[in-house]
Amino acid sequence: MSEIPVVSTPDELLALAVRVAREAAVTARRMRAAAIGDVETKSTDTDVVTAADKAVERQVVEALLAERPGDGVLGEEYGDSAEVAPGAVRWILDPIDGTVNYLYGLPQYAVSLAAESDGEVVAGVVVNAATGDEWTATRGGGAWRDGRRLSGSVRTTLDQSLVGTGFGYDARRRAHQGAVLAGLITRVRDIRRFGAAALDLCMAAEGQLDAYFEKGLNAWDHAAGGLIAAEAGLTVAGLAGAPAGRTMLVAAPPAIFPALHDALVELDAAGGP
Repeated sequence: MSEIPVVSTPDELLALAVRVAREAAVTARRMRAAAIGDVETKSTDTDVVTAADKAVERQVVEALLAERPGDGVLGEEYGDSAEVAPGAVRWILDPIDGTVNYLYGLPQYAVSLAAESDGEVVAGVVVNAATGDEWTATRGGGAWRDGRRLSGSVRTTLDQSLVGTGFGYDARRRAHQGAVLAGLITRVRDIRRFGAAALDLCMAAEGQLDAYFEKGLNAWDHAAGGLIAAEAGLTVAGLAGAPAGRTMLVAAPPAIFPALHDALVELDAAGGP
């Protein structure tokens, strides 16, 4: 007999997510020295996964299901842990977003955990495991960091905007993304690539980036960060009316979004491999 779903408010789901994500971040940081000696590859030779990615995901799944056995978990390394019963929550997890940064000791890797109810992300937390920095949001409750509500960038024109992005691991996709950047870089203040989509979205929510876009993101890459950006007042969407997803995700303040959107459409940013 299936478990009866536990009904919780977004604030209650967030409280659990924060506690579990903080514990997971401690594990990721503690395991780093050993984990980088146990590295495998996934889609390409440059797409890496460490022992810590797998261990952290198992830890989070066990912690969540111990308290909410009727829920499901979609994780990057092991996929869906269980079918989600009607009315239950599905947790969306990236155990270490920014694994290449983790491998090289760059302080830009994060645990990203979101709670999805009836197909809508309602709570999310992103913890930079290297620094302890933490961003949170609930649907309709705003985006926060250290007790400060976030409201995104005050920039109003694309030519004065610092824009973040990321690249896929397939060489053909990278070639296409490079061509898009070549066309975009003359229209913006500058481009940044930090290597962790969840943190990029949080930086856009905080205004450390004026906007962000990327092709090829999975749900675990943007579920929590996308909610945080949206709750900070950013428009988070795909191109030509499509929702944010694998084809394209753009996150930008409403004043910047139309110009960035149109530039990306013109440059065929959602096209290519």
